[in-house]
Amino acid sequence: MILFPAQMLKTVGTRFLPFSDAASDGLPMSALLRLSLFQVSVGMATVMLLGTLNRVMIVELSLPAMIVATMIALPVLIAPFRALLGFKSDTYRSAIGWKRIPYLWFGSLWQMGGLSVMPFALLVLGGNPVHDIPFAGEVLAAIAFLMTGLGLHMTQTAGLALASDRATEETRPRVVALLYVMFLVGMGISALLIGWLLRDFTPIRLVRVVQGAAVAGLLLNLIALWKQERVIPMTKAQRAAPRPLFSEAWSDFMSGGKAGRLLVTVFIGTMAFNMQDVLLEPYGGEVLGLSVSSTTLLTALWAAGALVGFAYAAKRLASKTSSYRLAAVGLLAGLAAFSAVIFSAPFNSAVMFFVGASLIGFGGGLFAVATLTAAMALPVEGNAGRGLALGAWGAAQATAAGLSIAIGGTIRDAVNTQALAGTFGEALAVPSTGYSVVYHTEIALIFITLIALGPLVRRTHDETSETKGIGLADFPT
Repeated sequence: MILFPAQMLKTVGTRFLPFSDAASDGLPMSALLRLSLFQVSVGMATVMLLGTLNRVMIVELSLPAMIVATMIALPVLIAPFRALLGFKSDTYRSAIGWKRIPYLWFGSLWQMGGLSVMPFALLVLGGNPVHDIPFAGEVLAAIAFLMTGLGLHMTQTAGLALASDRATEETRPRVVALLYVMFLVGMGISALLIGWLLRDFTPIRLVRVVQGAAVAGLLLNLIALWKQERVIPMTKAQRAAPRPLFSEAWSDFMSGGKAGRLLVTVFIGTMAFNMQDVLLEPYGGEVLGLSVSSTTLLTALWAAGALVGFAYAAKRLASKTSSYRLAAVGLLAGLAAFSAVIFSAPFNSAVMFFVGASLIGFGGGLFAVATLTAAMALPVEGNAGRGLALGAWGAAQATAAGLSIAIGGTIRDAVNTQALAGTFGEALAVPSTGYSVVYHTEIALIFITLIALGPLVRRTHDETSETKGIGLADFPT
């Protein structure tokens, strides 16, 4: 046996294990890996909302895409409050000194509650009620999606803020990188597992799978938050001290000068990449004839593409490449991705369709990493803390995602109604017409995003020289 010196072992581990140096005295590796489980829970719930359930509602339950898109977009009504949630967790005061765990715990409860009642609401919405009560399905489904959305936003905002609190300045970029990867891994594994469980779709199986995901999410979050925050009793004077105002903290965050243009760029770019979220799996099922389990693989491919985009961004940012230029590369990858998805219909090519889905993940992941790195390089002062910065970015991104989902479903329904009626001619009287219009709209939004990004590329120095890595708020979702 050859014995290696301790220093050599440390060097080898740091070089070949990407997160071996993410631990610190305040956050050992065992606690870090346990904390990262909340991202697995969020990834699993995201797969349920944006992947499996929208396909089931449109194809198996025969619901109009506009109703499905509206339901999935409802959780985004909570998104604008992510900045407020982050700020509240920054300034929360309790008798035992906890700030993040209360928000993480109640977010877990909301997430579990929404998923628990969701399958029953969907079955009623799909026309399978025991008692026919007008609008009962719509109301119950809307409540379920709102509860799940609130839980997702609250859990992720508080969880990432807690990780930031425990990590050191030196290890924080690697800690957040690990958490982001765990989110994508959770999405990928959940997509494969849920797709396998739903290979033979029945209403009872749907109930079992969705409620099983609800219980699994709660258990994962319980394990994640256990003993992650110290009990530090606060005095009455500390709890009674006036808290900073949210408006003042927000003003401090926006005082960097370029924050407004950057958030507009992020908003439009997110719409460009997310308008297809509710339509990609139904497109595979309705146009290409793929099964439920096959289309659920799309989420796994998207996650794999996003991981590749993250790895590429990390490598380029380490070599001090401009984050805005990397964002432009992600947008160009999106052009190729949506072109591949569009041409998969006339060529009847599932391979081209899967390649396009992977490129959507790559381009969207690269765009998110690059623009969020730039966002955290913006100068903030005064009361603008990490929770606020994380929440502000999450609010902009999630709001754009929700609006784009609703708009995409509406466009698909409206165009297909006219196309199938023969308004656009016999050649376009096919189900793929409405989907194609949505994908072309996304290509147009990518070009608009490139226009908005241009001045930032020209005027801004390389943000990677100002940031030593990827910080907490670089990955809010």
